[in-house]
Amino acid sequence: MSLQSEIIYYSKLCYRNKFLSATDGNISIRTKENHIFTTASHTCKGFLTAKDIIKVDIEGKIIQGKGKISTEFKLHKYIYQQRKDINAVIHSHPKFITAFASAGIALDKIVFPEIYLFFGKIPLAKYATPSTDEVPESISELVNDHNAILLANHGLVTYGKTLEEAYFLTEKIEQFAEISFYSRMLGGEKLLTKQQLNKLDNLKN
Repeated sequence: MSLQSEIIYYSKLCYRNKFLSATDGNISIRTKENHIFTTASHTCKGFLTAKDIIKVDIEGKIIQGKGKISTEFKLHKYIYQQRKDINAVIHSHPKFITAFASAGIALDKIVFPEIYLFFGKIPLAKYATPSTDEVPESISELVNDHNAILLANHGLVTYGKTLEEAYFLTEKIEQFAEISFYSRMLGGEKLLTKQQLNKLDNLKN
């Protein structure tokens, strides 16, 4: 599957699973030449085609395609510049995740063993005005230690070695956010004990 085809596939998957609506969000992949394929601005990810994908250099200069670069490219650019191990970024607005982000609540309670082993804690970046340099600045202290960050009053950004990895992070965290939401309606999550965490830590070794 070509990189453009991957973007189309996961864009439609995000749209179908309601992680994005209308023209929200953006998805990108870095090439071996350090160029980036990214969804163009104002494109519906559920109806994405090859003409809606543009190729840019790491600074955002268009190399291929006729679309306009997204105002949120600064977020993608910053992640790629800080993390040489990262080749794919998804910025989305899943309902439950964005509800927590809008309420100013990080998903940092240690409740599920799988989440703890895989993520540790999922932090919340401070509010940043969309499309400005405030956005990359807001994740500067988090980007190297986490592959998923809630963006206050905004949504979520996930990133990984592949687009599949970034997508699965989005899906897994949205499920975690939904379960956390309902758990709080039922009286609150029961946190894992220190002894339980120690056993999980042993599994990491």
